[in-house]
Amino acid sequence: MATRRGAGTPLLLQLSLLLLLHLGGTLGCALVTLDSPIVPLGSTVTASCTVHGELCHGLEQGKIRISWMLDNKPVAGSQRQGPGGTEVSNLTLPRFNHTQAKLWCCVEWNGTKQRVGMTEIRAGYPPAKPFNLSCILNLSDYGLTCQWEQGTDSHLPTSVVLKYTGSRGQAVTGCTPQGGHSHCTVPRRLLQLYRQMEIWVSATNALGTAESEHLCIDPMDVAKLDPPTLQSIQSIPFQTDCVALAWDMAWGTKHMELQCELRYRALEDPAWALVTGIIGRAGTAQPCGFLFGTQYHFQMRCRRNSASALASWSEWSPGRNYTTHEKAPTGKLDAWWGAQAAGTEGQQEVQLRWKAPRQREANGRVLGYRVTLSPRRRGRDPLTVCNTTHTHCSFSVPAGTRRVYLSAYNAAGESAPTEVVLLERKGQPLAGLRAVPGDEHSLWVHWEAPLAPVIAYVLEWQPVTAEPEHCSSCWQIEHDSAATTALIQDGIEPFQRYNISLYPLYEGTVGVPIHTTAYSQQKAPSYAPKLHLKRIGKSEAELCWEPLPVEMQNGFITSYTIFWANSITHMASATVNASLSSFVIRGLKPSTLYKVHIMASTAAGSTNGTSLTLVTTVLDDTEIQFLFLTLGLVFVVLIVLLICFQKNERMKEQLWPSVPDPANSSLGKWVPAAVAQEPLQVLAAREPGPAAISTVTVLEGEAGKQPGKEHPGLPAAVPALPRPYVRQEGPGEPVQYARVGAAGYRGQRLLPEPAPRFYENLRGRGNGGGGAGDWGFLEEPPATFPLLQGLRIGGAEELHECRAD
Repeated sequence: MATRRGAGTPLLLQLSLLLLLHLGGTLGCALVTLDSPIVPLGSTVTASCTVHGELCHGLEQGKIRISWMLDNKPVAGSQRQGPGGTEVSNLTLPRFNHTQAKLWCCVEWNGTKQRVGMTEIRAGYPPAKPFNLSCILNLSDYGLTCQWEQGTDSHLPTSVVLKYTGSRGQAVTGCTPQGGHSHCTVPRRLLQLYRQMEIWVSATNALGTAESEHLCIDPMDVAKLDPPTLQSIQSIPFQTDCVALAWDMAWGTKHMELQCELRYRALEDPAWALVTGIIGRAGTAQPCGFLFGTQYHFQMRCRRNSASALASWSEWSPGRNYTTHEKAPTGKLDAWWGAQAAGTEGQQEVQLRWKAPRQREANGRVLGYRVTLSPRRRGRDPLTVCNTTHTHCSFSVPAGTRRVYLSAYNAAGESAPTEVVLLERKGQPLAGLRAVPGDEHSLWVHWEAPLAPVIAYVLEWQPVTAEPEHCSSCWQIEHDSAATTALIQDGIEPFQRYNISLYPLYEGTVGVPIHTTAYSQQKAPSYAPKLHLKRIGKSEAELCWEPLPVEMQNGFITSYTIFWANSITHMASATVNASLSSFVIRGLKPSTLYKVHIMASTAAGSTNGTSLTLVTTVLDDTEIQFLFLTLGLVFVVLIVLLICFQKNERMKEQLWPSVPDPANSSLGKWVPAAVAQEPLQVLAAREPGPAAISTVTVLEGEAGKQPGKEHPGLPAAVPALPRPYVRQEGPGEPVQYARVGAAGYRGQRLLPEPAPRFYENLRGRGNGGGGAGDWGFLEEPPATFPLLQGLRIGGAEELHECRAD
């Protein structure tokens, strides 16, 4: 407990000292003084703090250290010992840039700053001079309300009052604005009506006073009257462009002489026309210069006639509408035409266009237009070829017609006809034409004047679209023959291309037109073209694309930029002229994947297209063609060699020896009559296998008979072909043998006769000896024996297999 009590003692002492210091400061422990609590903004501020140690309880024995704080920011000052045991600290702020701040004087105790004194400093400017002072007398209570504009803020409390000179010439406060407003009202009791008064505004703060310009007025001169009332408006028949307007003054102003103004405008016209100098208490006015058949809006206001230039006008009266009477249209119509041969022989098709008359010439609402082939004469109406409410018309006229007549009509009558001469377009064209943007809805057209004298110029313009359109109002006539520029404003839209044509009008002919294209404003294309791969090789690729539709270009395409890159190298690019629609990328690596895209550019921006992926080939077209050509040559050489081998008998004999076919020999058709037919023994059914010839019997032909010819003694039933003899010696061991005539093989190379082994001898006609007519014995046929190569026993496959054995 003693330890805890000892630990808590310093804390209690600190709290006690802080309380004493606070109480001591409040009771005058320190005194802070300034040269001036309000100073000009940016000036020097000097302050002093005097600390009385005996009044600051707890600091009597210690050394007093004084410090300063401006708001919460420490500032350095000097300290010295003052009279009577006081400590004095002086502070100088060389440039005070705060409009308002608190300056604290602090003392340090136990490492802590304690605030013992404070003063507040304000800084600002002298008041600004008020300006634009004006006053209005309200006739309802005859109070004079004045208003003004205050200058820049002074950052200091400022008092503003409205003053005037009294009857004795002294300044008198008329009124004081409330709530920081810049207006106040002088009551009727302080005013001197019908006498001049000098009025001004005075603004005062701690740094000075400022006054506005003095205003010398008679309060009645600035009286604001109630607006007059428009009673009626009527047209004057004898003065066709004038109206009679009746008006009456407001209540409370009937004893005054008034000066009034009348303003009016057509409903579609934003500007007002003003009629001044209307004097009187009430009555009528007859302004003139109105258009026929036009609706107008009228308003009126008044003030005292004897008022000075400072007098206030009443508010404008409630508006009143009135439409003037109509009369027949006047003036000539601007017309333009085109002609071509019609489908009917002896007729031509005319496309006539004209401009609607201006409001001053229309004299009301135009009901329609009439086109005739001759002017109107008394007693008869001309032939009408077109009657329409539009400003264009197409009609057929006889070929050779050179004039038509155009007129407009309204409810009051018809205009004089305008003669339209259908001239041929074969005159001299202009030397040059160009168009530049005016703004986003206009184009300036410039041209070079021709050498021949010109009467006028006709400008035509049409929007360029994928589907051709025809704008009937997109043309105008420039009547100034010396003009070389014209402004197009009708129907011009941004990001739209226009074809512009200019026709010079000569005496008796129309010049051949000259053309140009233009945009009033451009931007980046809506999208870029889509790339297509046209051809690809191992080191180059040819790309192509379709031109953008003109609606999507949004400007003149200046260039296309092709970008390509693989996964290793950096992106490469090439710029292509806008007139091209294909490009060949060269220097590519074989068998490599590339990503390619195109960017379309105008003068106002660029747009990237989608990416195209392509892979180069291992060989290019030339190498592939060379490879196929080489293979083709090799194939041709082989074919030629094969043909040569077949044509060369010696080589053919060496490679493919000629073997006769026994089936086509004469022996195949000759059978000896003396030989009795032996029964044919058929082989038992067994699995097919290679045939083996075990016995060959050679028969001797009869003398004097040719082999292959029929014997006269033979019956007709004897077959034309010999039948083979087949003998089955045992299972799985077939023995096949055939009769062979010896006479049919004269000139053949004879086989050596082998020694007989286990073959059975078959005897035929002969001497039984071993001569030419005896049977020959063959153990097995040699592979090159020509007779057996052509013998078909059991099929060619079996024969081939036999030869293979």
